[in-house]
Amino acid sequence: MKKVGSFLGDWWRLVNPYFKSEEWPWAIPLLVGAIALTLGSVGLEVLFNDWSRRFYDALEKKDEAAFWREIMTFSWLAALFIAAAVTRYIVSPYLRLRWRRWLTGRYLAHWLDGRGYYRIELERTIDNADQRIAEDLRQLGEYTMQLLLGFISAVATLISFLFILWQLSGPLSLKFIGLDVEIPGYMAIAALLYAIIGTVLANLVGRRLISLNFMKQRYEANFRFGLVRVRENAEGIALYNGEQREMDMLNMRFADVFRNGWRVLFTEAQLTLYQAGYAQMAIIFPYLVTAPRFFAGAITLGVMMQTASAFGQVYTALSFFVNNYTAVAELRAVMDRLQGLQTASDKKPAAAIAVEPQVGGTDIGVEGLTLDLPNGQPLLANTTLALPRGRSTLVSGPSGSGKSTLFRALAGIWPFGSGQVHVPAGARVLFLPQKPYIPIGSLRDAVKYPDEHSTASDDEIVAALTAARLGHLAGRLDEETHWTNILSGGEQQRLAIARALVFKPDWLFLDEATASLDDATEAAVYGALKERLPQTTLVSIGHRPSLRQWHEQRLEMTRTPGEAGRLAEVAA
Repeated sequence: MKKVGSFLGDWWRLVNPYFKSEEWPWAIPLLVGAIALTLGSVGLEVLFNDWSRRFYDALEKKDEAAFWREIMTFSWLAALFIAAAVTRYIVSPYLRLRWRRWLTGRYLAHWLDGRGYYRIELERTIDNADQRIAEDLRQLGEYTMQLLLGFISAVATLISFLFILWQLSGPLSLKFIGLDVEIPGYMAIAALLYAIIGTVLANLVGRRLISLNFMKQRYEANFRFGLVRVRENAEGIALYNGEQREMDMLNMRFADVFRNGWRVLFTEAQLTLYQAGYAQMAIIFPYLVTAPRFFAGAITLGVMMQTASAFGQVYTALSFFVNNYTAVAELRAVMDRLQGLQTASDKKPAAAIAVEPQVGGTDIGVEGLTLDLPNGQPLLANTTLALPRGRSTLVSGPSGSGKSTLFRALAGIWPFGSGQVHVPAGARVLFLPQKPYIPIGSLRDAVKYPDEHSTASDDEIVAALTAARLGHLAGRLDEETHWTNILSGGEQQRLAIARALVFKPDWLFLDEATASLDDATEAAVYGALKERLPQTTLVSIGHRPSLRQWHEQRLEMTRTPGEAGRLAEVAA
């Protein structure tokens, strides 16, 4: 019971928020409609069951008038059944579609707004967050509606047909085994026992599917991620002649898919073998137990057929768990993965680096800044720093000393550490990483990114591209493509420079943002930044001595592995 309670509790926590959200005027009526249609279908099954008795009695009596009357009755029942089925096909999927849209927006907000996606990638707490949002949210709605409506249908069917079966089956005398005892409604009791035993056995056979389906989702997503990595890094792999290495890696990941797939297949085959035998026995069982009364003339053919039909309905209702065990296992795996994503997205670090606006301030200041690596190793200890407005600063130091992490902390995205960063209120700040992010879309949008409200004209964009030595792209502003796959590393960095020229920040942080450029081009773009953005304060990370001419202040970061580093001002 504890496991069942845990399952239902987890399910309720995932499902309940949607029906209490701003979507409730749609969600609740659609859900009520889906349930009403399900119950209506059960009512039609009851009418069909009663119709079967009258129809077979007409055949047995060779009553032609009754036969055609029942054919007309069947036509009306069939029309109602078809209408209900079509309506149910629209209502339930539309509810799932709206539900998925709401869930996707909610999970994307948790994943993106609080930079949960960034912490997840740093900490590697869960795998394949993208797959959980794209696939698991869809499956949550599908399996929930399938199982919820199926369960409601099973309960309604059980109540309706158990009563019918109790009335039709009559008493069972045990005189044939020497007991002067009669069991009333024995068919109803037999159906109950049959289904209960079947459910217990199904759980013994299929319970391994829960963990296997969880791993199935993980291995499939890992394999798909590997394929995407090859596609996105095609040039690098080709230059390294790394095809065999990638082939080995992809085959290794698919081997996980295959091994787990075989375990799933074998377990499902065992469950199917049991379910098929269980279902076949249920077909013949009611005829076996009603045949003696039929041949003795105690019941008509119509009653026999109605009894068999009622037994089948009761058996199906009571076998709900058996028939849906795979879906329950899939839903459990989906719920575990979504809960893992939600927990990882909402997780906040124990310490936090606060980036606060400073009213009336002119400089960026840092107080008590401590930085750690994700594994807890110290990176920078209790540092105070001032970056004066109008005084460009160059940050240098050995690779791995923490320069880029310092920039991440100043940007407010590094979750491991503590301290305060004061930024002048209303200041426009832009960070350019070594490998720029370029969204898929038009070149115009790529240059304006991330300022979606930018009012920059095409002439301004062309001028910025020209200043960044990308004038040859001026005629392609409307072209929509995957620019990261088209532009070289140096061109991507120059596009980021053009982005800064259009954005016109008050503070521009460059994390080796010109490392792919030759000395002459680097000098040209820094010259363009100084000339076209005279009010912008530059803060750069770089190793080249040639960068010193563009900065008035120089900071040096040093660090001994395993110990906290230090940041000190040195002569420019």
